[in-house]
Amino acid sequence: MPIELAVRSGLYKDSVSLMRIAQSLLGRAGVRQATLVMGTPSNKEILSRAGLVSGSLDGAKPSDLVIAVEADTQAQASQAVAEAAKLLEASGVPGDTGAAAELNAQSIAMALERRKATIAQISVPGAYAGAEAVKALRQGLHVFLFSDNVPLEQERAMKELADEKGLIVMGPDCGTALVSGAAFGFANVVRRGGIGLIGASGTGLQQLSCRVHDLGEGISHAIGVGGRDLRSEVGARSTLRALAWLNADPATRVIVLVSKPPAADVERSVVEAAARLGKPVVVLFLGTGASAAEPRLHPVSTLEEAALTAVARARGHRRPVERAPSQEPATPTLPRVEPQQRYLGGLFSGGTFCTEAQLIWRRLGVASWSNVPLDKSLRLQDARRSREHTAVDLGEDEFTLGRPHPMIDYGLRIERLLSEARDPATAVILLDVVLGFGSHPDPAAALVPALREARRVAGRPLLLLGFICGTEQDPQPLSAQRAALEAEGMWLAGSSSAAASVAARVAQRLAA
Repeated sequence: MPIELAVRSGLYKDSVSLMRIAQSLLGRAGVRQATLVMGTPSNKEILSRAGLVSGSLDGAKPSDLVIAVEADTQAQASQAVAEAAKLLEASGVPGDTGAAAELNAQSIAMALERRKATIAQISVPGAYAGAEAVKALRQGLHVFLFSDNVPLEQERAMKELADEKGLIVMGPDCGTALVSGAAFGFANVVRRGGIGLIGASGTGLQQLSCRVHDLGEGISHAIGVGGRDLRSEVGARSTLRALAWLNADPATRVIVLVSKPPAADVERSVVEAAARLGKPVVVLFLGTGASAAEPRLHPVSTLEEAALTAVARARGHRRPVERAPSQEPATPTLPRVEPQQRYLGGLFSGGTFCTEAQLIWRRLGVASWSNVPLDKSLRLQDARRSREHTAVDLGEDEFTLGRPHPMIDYGLRIERLLSEARDPATAVILLDVVLGFGSHPDPAAALVPALREARRVAGRPLLLLGFICGTEQDPQPLSAQRAALEAEGMWLAGSSSAAASVAARVAQRLAA
């Protein structure tokens, strides 16, 4: 298909603005892919891997903005690039009112002159994010750094500076935080309470906060630290700072720590620091085990177990809260599948959900391929094509470069859903549905027609499983979303852990 490229020299806008422009272009007739990114070496490499390079981008510099569009015709691609240029030149981007009450602040210092603040939220292209974070830290501000593609050495340097000043950097690539009830990035509306969360995982924090809320307790703070904080090069500086902060916070009675597997040396230092605290700490390092030698440490293996254990400790109990029998997930009735239908496909917008599902499946004897595999030998050669049992993280850079995250824009997930449905070997499709601030305003409205179409194109029985991460108080009320999806025949589990377990049990029956 025709591809049109354009380079705008010396121009950058924040990543949210670029995603909104890309989303606007994707709504145009014939546009298949639309990407707006800075011309950094890593972005150019990803553009090349995505097949969005029709010529050379050698001349594009990190300070240049690259517009890339793939469309059905050359004319449609050219028109979309022209529309992107118009939107970039306009005073606003799609969704803006065009009537700002005051001139936008042009710097952190200017913003501080107008209002008192303790946290700076930064969302600019990664090439510039580190410098902006350092400016905020020097002004005495904590930092919520939504930006990704920040060089690792910059992350280490900014966190060293934060340590010197007694501040915390949440990020880079931090998607979720709740500080004294204020939401940053993707977050849900949950009650305040005595359980504090620390996570190198945005969707992990969201699922934990929602489950704690559902179980009748509340959240004091939820501190995101960024996906690389527990690497050896960074040394868990933000995690250790957050542990000390929550330990000193009188409103926090129990602490929960969630992360994908950390570096071994970092894991030891974090576990030792947690064991020295005066409060119980629930530790979930997905795929590894934490030491259980210390009485205040509670190692767990799933998000659901973490929530149940934290609630129990908040209530003064040693054993995890037990779910009522009515809350235990029953295996759904398997439709009369055809002989070739043997496999399940997990299509996740949350990376932690994808990792947790693979862990649960492996524990139950179901090996799965993935673009973020636990076993490197099971890495998909092409993330856009499933192989046997598959778990795909659709929030990875290969899918999201220059386009909205799949929690915002369901277009990519719907395309993949229909592709899985067309595969005659697919019997089960598992989806996550994430509610809250920043997410799609009505996920069910986007998914219901797609579920109906998936069954139509499959032309055979298809089991559609899922779970919803959200609360009744979210902008998209949980009960309304659940009712709409269940009315379309989607089987919903009560948590990410339960959904993954049910999917594995179905896979076992398919193999029997």
